[in-house]
Amino acid sequence: MRFYKNKAVATAAASAGLALGLAVQPMAHASGPAGAACETLVGAVVPGARVISAAVVAAGGFILPMAVPEPGLRERAASLPAFCRVQANAAPTPDSNIGIELWLPLEGWNGRFLGTGNGGAAGSIAYGMGMIEGLKRGFAVANTDMGVAPDIAQVDEHPERWKDFGHRATHDMTRVAKAFVGAFYKVGVFRSYFEGCSTGGQQALVMAQRYPGDYDGILAGAPGNNRTHSSSYFLWNYQTMNAALDAKLSPLQWSMVSSGVLAACAGKDGGAPGDRFLTDPRRCGFDPGSLPQCAAGGISDQCLTALQLSAIRRLYMGPVNPVTGERIYPGLTPGSEALPLGPSRFSDPSIVARLFVMRWGLGRAFSADGFDFDRDMDRIDARLSSTLNANDSDLNEFARRGGKLMLYSGLADPGVPFNDVVQYYDRVLATSTAAEERDFARLFLVPGMGHCVGGPGVTDIGQPFSHEVPSRLENDALMTLVAWTEGAPAPQQLVARKPAASDAPGQARPICAYPAFPEYRGGEVGNPDSFACVEHARGSSQPSSARYLN
Repeated sequence: MRFYKNKAVATAAASAGLALGLAVQPMAHASGPAGAACETLVGAVVPGARVISAAVVAAGGFILPMAVPEPGLRERAASLPAFCRVQANAAPTPDSNIGIELWLPLEGWNGRFLGTGNGGAAGSIAYGMGMIEGLKRGFAVANTDMGVAPDIAQVDEHPERWKDFGHRATHDMTRVAKAFVGAFYKVGVFRSYFEGCSTGGQQALVMAQRYPGDYDGILAGAPGNNRTHSSSYFLWNYQTMNAALDAKLSPLQWSMVSSGVLAACAGKDGGAPGDRFLTDPRRCGFDPGSLPQCAAGGISDQCLTALQLSAIRRLYMGPVNPVTGERIYPGLTPGSEALPLGPSRFSDPSIVARLFVMRWGLGRAFSADGFDFDRDMDRIDARLSSTLNANDSDLNEFARRGGKLMLYSGLADPGVPFNDVVQYYDRVLATSTAAEERDFARLFLVPGMGHCVGGPGVTDIGQPFSHEVPSRLENDALMTLVAWTEGAPAPQQLVARKPAASDAPGQARPICAYPAFPEYRGGEVGNPDSFACVEHARGSSQPSSARYLN
């Protein structure tokens, strides 16, 4: 019996001729045997783990443990079905303290397990990054605090916990959660999936690289897998914006820069007329020198000083080794300037406190203003790259096991520039050893999407951070991955959505499998049929040096 949580998704899958072969596991109501089975998990024994609690949560009864949840999270949680909530702790080393949370649906389990990723510096369970919507889809879902609770700043002198953050916590979450799934539903075999974005995208690629047998399908968004070098990107941007007081731009000046980018490139790279975002930023030859420049000694929101113009060029260039000229990491993507994690964030000195990678690598010697991108970068890589980075492009073992990998990245993401994701994906394909295995991975680049979600484009594909479960398979990246993993043809496109606003109707637009991009062919801009997927050139326009792919 095939099972989809949503009837429309089931219809779409059936019409595609899918034979997924996964039966629904019938469970009793919360007051019946399933509820009693939940409570018995407190006494379950899983090597290297300890159960803290196991209790039934009634439908709509989950109370978020944080005092001030992210906007909309409380409303999303209010419509959760009944589930068994398991809280556990894993300790692969004496210094480890890995928090794990697992939710087991009491009814309508879809026969699958979903591991979900965290974000940023982690430190707590991430309920809004896949758990809530995963449970609504019928998955048993889990998340981990990555072993750095309550605050990553407290583990500066704990290298074993760095390893937990880098890879062990996600593997232990998976190992422990799958043991409970098997025990609770009394099954020995079931499919396992992982989805995550940003830090969660790093976790996703860690699973494919280090633990290829943990998951059958992996959805990795805006992956922060090049961790030491993406940290150098944030530091490079901080130094650039704080080199001199006059180097900082006002919000109005940044708006002027963004408007200049769009005037030069929007709608000319395959996009539609009126787009306020770029479809393929690699085709944008924007020159900041074309913007109004202030007279000597003048300062205005309507022009740029020489120092400001130099800072913008440096941001677009990105971090390079000052001695050899080798690229460490891509620079800021044109068209992403005004989005969250953009340049205005780089100007804030508080960002230095979040550069935990630099502190771990250099200890008390770390100075945000005095960091040497030649010598200090090498020191950090020597100490941390093997622990934190997930740059290995050899996914042949994952592919041989039948694993499927879907990556996605926003083309207006200022936090993880898409050029780094493109370079990694191209390297994965180049490393594949057998022709039949090269069809195990897909990359979807989303025009106008910022970091993981949102942005000025049409960007909702049911990814982590999305606030609802799509009703159609083509709108749901996760369930498209499931269908592909379980026998459907490899996906060639998704259809992203943007909800209607008070001043604009809802829109839909195809998101194409790279190297194709959606090009406007005429007609209603909000209609996906007005676009065609057209192949563009492959490759990153700012590839990092092999020295910095460790």
